[in-house]
Amino acid sequence: MIEITTSPLTQDAFAPFGDVLEAAGQPDKIINNGFCGRFHDRAQLDFGPQGRAGISVFKAQPRALPYTLDLMERHPDGCQSFIPMSLEPYLVIVAEDDNNTPINIRAFIAQAGQGINYHRNIWHGVLTPLAAPGLFAVVDRIGDTPNLEEFLLEPQYVVKA
Repeated sequence: MIEITTSPLTQDAFAPFGDVLEAAGQPDKIINNGFCGRFHDRAQLDFGPQGRAGISVFKAQPRALPYTLDLMERHPDGCQSFIPMSLEPYLVIVAEDDNNTPINIRAFIAQAGQGINYHRNIWHGVLTPLAAPGLFAVVDRIGDTPNLEEFLLEPQYVVKA
């Protein structure tokens, strides 16, 4: 097995793969008579010409570190956003593409209050909460064309803290 060590999830480190959704720093606008900070337009949503945005709710079983990574996936026709519905950490795994093969796999730990948006066609691991309840709102492409490619990793990887 190949070992990967996790890093904290930051916008700079994650930028080649997508967007980090969080209320960090100063808000872009103050709204609701001064009672709410708006962090405006934080994700590049792309659902392709044949798709539309849909919101689903996923409930995934928690996993633990070290974690065995054996499968990567990507969505060629649209982006996919994960917004946690609880304040628990989760694992985010991404990779670059080399001729339809995931390479240079990286792993991040998303902290409480951080969501992510994978850009279109980015290799990523499956939803991997590290604690219950593993509940996420997911914004992704709804359409008639297939929007999922999977890649079985051989050799497998082990992700450590």
